[in-house]
Amino acid sequence: MVKKPIDYQRLRVEMDQLITAIDLPELNKQFLRARWLEQITWMEEKALDALWWHRVLRLATIIGGVMVPALVSFNVSDDTAGLIKSLTFIVSLVVALSAAVEEFFRYGERWRHYRRTVESLKSEGWQFLQLSGPYLNLTHAQAYPAFATRVEDLSREEVDRYMTQVAKDKKDEDRIPSAP
Repeated sequence: MVKKPIDYQRLRVEMDQLITAIDLPELNKQFLRARWLEQITWMEEKALDALWWHRVLRLATIIGGVMVPALVSFNVSDDTAGLIKSLTFIVSLVVALSAAVEEFFRYGERWRHYRRTVESLKSEGWQFLQLSGPYLNLTHAQAYPAFATRVEDLSREEVDRYMTQVAKDKKDEDRIPSAP
C-alpha cells in the first residue's frame, strides 16, 4: 500500500497552532519553531526521500536479478539471439548499478536513521506540549529548559550516529591490500 505523501505545510501550520497556544514567552516559541519543528519537517522529508530511493533501487536489483537467469536460459533462434543477449546485458547493468548506488549512498540506513531520529524528536515534543512524561506537573515555561536541552541532545546524538553509522568511512572495506 502506498502511503499518501505528507503535507509538510499542513504539518507546520498544525504544529505552529499548538506552539502558539501554549503559555510560553514568544522567544521560546520562536526557538521551538526554528529548531524543533524545522528539524522534524526536514527529517521527515529526508526519511521519505531515502525510503523512496531505497525501495526503487532494491526493487530494480531484485527484479533484474530474477530476470537475468531467465533471459540467459532462453533457447532462441539466431534471429532473436542478439536481442536477448543485448537485453541480458542491459538488465545485468541495471542490477549492478542499482546495487552499487544503494551500497554507496546507503539509502536504507539513511531512512532508518532519519525515521528513528524524527520519531524521538516527535515523542519528546508531544510530551512537552502535553506536559507528560518528564514534564509532568510542570508548566511549559518551567519545562522548556529541560525540553530544549533534550532536543539539543537528540540533535547531537543524531549527528554522531549519522557520522559513525550512516556516513561511516569505508576505508577498511575499500582498502586495497598493499604489496609486502
